[in-house]
Amino acid sequence: MVLWLEFVFCSALIVICGSRLSKYGDVIAEKTGIGRAWIGLILMASITSLPELITGVSSVAVVGVPNIAVGDIMGSCVYNLAILALMDVVNKDRPIFQRAYKGHFLSSGFSLMLISIVLASMMLGESMPSIGHVGLYTPAIIITYVVAVRAVYFYEKAFFSEYVETAAMAPSYEDISFRSAVVHYLINAAIIVMAATWLPSIADGLGELTGLGNTFMGSVMVAMTTSLPEVVVSIAAVRLGAQDMAIANMLGSNMFNILILGIDDILYTRGPIFSHIGPSHAVTGLIAIMMTAVVVIGLTYPKKKKTFVRIGWDTLWLSLLWVLNIVILYSTRGVQ
Repeated sequence: MVLWLEFVFCSALIVICGSRLSKYGDVIAEKTGIGRAWIGLILMASITSLPELITGVSSVAVVGVPNIAVGDIMGSCVYNLAILALMDVVNKDRPIFQRAYKGHFLSSGFSLMLISIVLASMMLGESMPSIGHVGLYTPAIIITYVVAVRAVYFYEKAFFSEYVETAAMAPSYEDISFRSAVVHYLINAAIIVMAATWLPSIADGLGELTGLGNTFMGSVMVAMTTSLPEVVVSIAAVRLGAQDMAIANMLGSNMFNILILGIDDILYTRGPIFSHIGPSHAVTGLIAIMMTAVVVIGLTYPKKKKTFVRIGWDTLWLSLLWVLNIVILYSTRGVQ
């Protein structure tokens, strides 16, 4: 009971401070004049992925449970795509992918490439060459991410500059000073760091206590918790009528999440991190690829109206694949 209360407490801290962190990060972007276009997009994706970053670093460098770190990242990628279905419910008037910016194809493609690198590396396992204790996939991930960010910048710069100005994505924060925003940003970031550092040890204890194991706890429970800031930010964006920014946040967060795996691999000194994890993570990676493919299909052939209750068929598939991932992980929870 104590462990579950600690888990709920950590989750609440991450939700509350994650939403505030996004707000004050937006204020800082507005005050400095860098948040109305591409940098705001990348900043938001990295801010909402801060819990995954801290949880991963804590898992490998402090607690020593790589299954929690990898499970959190891969599970978060799946959960982020499932959030699109939730956004479709909130977006009542039309399907979420209708009139979506076609530039999302680019970030979707790079997301597929990054997740595929991870999945292939997991399948190779100990056969993957390494540089010291770092797997060869880590420099491949870092280079691909840098190329992706550069490509997205040049492709989307003009569009997002015009879009954010016309759609008024960010509110006006005239009543909040730059200094106050920075102070509140740092306070909330510090709280998230502490909560996310505490979270892996709690998840490890719950995994042993419940018999669910580190892989299930990392891929489902911890991933859902660390993805809560993405939920808060994206739902708020949809309600503001900025569906494109919300979709971009999800895809950008997934790209940044894969980069975190490279950071985790560098900090995990016992060897390449993918050589010390359970095989079930490959299933999550495959589901993430399938869900990203559904997003590409939804962008290519968007429906004019919702065909299933309050969501479209594409977002229904996203929901079903997410549930399938949980069912598979639960059924293989004994395989660590």
